[in-house]
Amino acid sequence: MIRVLIVDDLPKLAETLRDKIELSSDFRVEALANSGEDAVQRMRDLSSTVDIVFMDIHMPGIGGIEATRIIAAEHPHVKVVMCTVYDDEDHLLQALMAGAVGYLLKDESPQKVHRSIYEAIEDGIPMSAALARMSLQFMRRKAQTAQPVQDFDLTQRETDVLDQLATGLTYEQIADKLFISHGTVRKHVENIYRKLGASNRMEAVKKSGKAV
Repeated sequence: MIRVLIVDDLPKLAETLRDKIELSSDFRVEALANSGEDAVQRMRDLSSTVDIVFMDIHMPGIGGIEATRIIAAEHPHVKVVMCTVYDDEDHLLQALMAGAVGYLLKDESPQKVHRSIYEAIEDGIPMSAALARMSLQFMRRKAQTAQPVQDFDLTQRETDVLDQLATGLTYEQIADKLFISHGTVRKHVENIYRKLGASNRMEAVKKSGKAV
C-alpha cells in the first residue's frame, strides 16, 4: 500500500485528487493539508506513514515550493510531486530545485496520476507531457549555448519570450511554441518591459539588442 498526503488550499480540488488516487486499491490517502505550514506539521506527525506528497504551489502562508524544501530536507525518504495549474518553466525549475521529484498539472487523468505515483516511488521523474517537453527544450538550450542566460536580469523563460517577441509572434503563438499559457506569456512580457524600462514590443526589442 502506497500512502499519500495531499496538500491544497482548495478543498474541492483536494477531494478530486483524492478520488482519482483512491480509484486504485494500491493507494491510500492518509490526510489532506490546506497550507504549506499544515503540510510541514502533518509530515512531522505522519512521517512514518506517508510515502508520497502531492503538493500545490500557491497557497496562503508558506507556499508549496518552500514547504517542499522543508519536507525534502526533513524527510528525504518521502517523494514530493507538485500538482498545480502552473505550466511555466520558472515554477518547474524552482520546484525541482526545492526537492520535488515530479511535476503534474491538475487536470491529469486518474491513470496518469497512478502511473506518476509508481514512477515517483521507483525513483523516476513523473511529469505532465507539456512539462516534459519544456524540460527537454531547456536541457537542449543549455547544451547548445555557453552564453549567460541572464540579460538585464531576465530569467531564462523571459529571455525565451523576448526572443519570440523579436520575431513578431503573437502572445498566442508564443504560448503554443513555448508550451505555456497565454496568461503566463502576458506576465512574462510585463516583467520584460519593467526590467528593460520599455513600454512596448519594439522598444523592448531595441533595448535588448535583439534583431527583428
